[in-house]
Amino acid sequence: MVYDPGAIDAALAAALGDEPQLIAELRRAFVDSAQKALGALEAADTDGWQPAAFRLKGLAASFGAVDLMALSSAAAAAVPGDKVMLAKLHEAIDEL
Repeated sequence: MVYDPGAIDAALAAALGDEPQLIAELRRAFVDSAQKALGALEAADTDGWQPAAFRLKGLAASFGAVDLMALSSAAAAAVPGDKVMLAKLHEAIDEL
């Protein structure tokens, strides 16, 4: 999966204008939220897996993180607790 490190910054800049400190702060908040959402996915039971995956997808969508959105959609369709999927999501978030 290809990651465009400028996509999130571009989305934030479009919304906020030329405010580098605010963009950096919101980027950190996004990454923190994504890590928490992934933690909720990891802790989810069978019934909670798909909603947790869709929450992560929604968060990714709000920041234009297209690759994370795609992975989150794939996670929603995966077997709950899928270790390979969770590893891919961890990697994608770590690359943010």
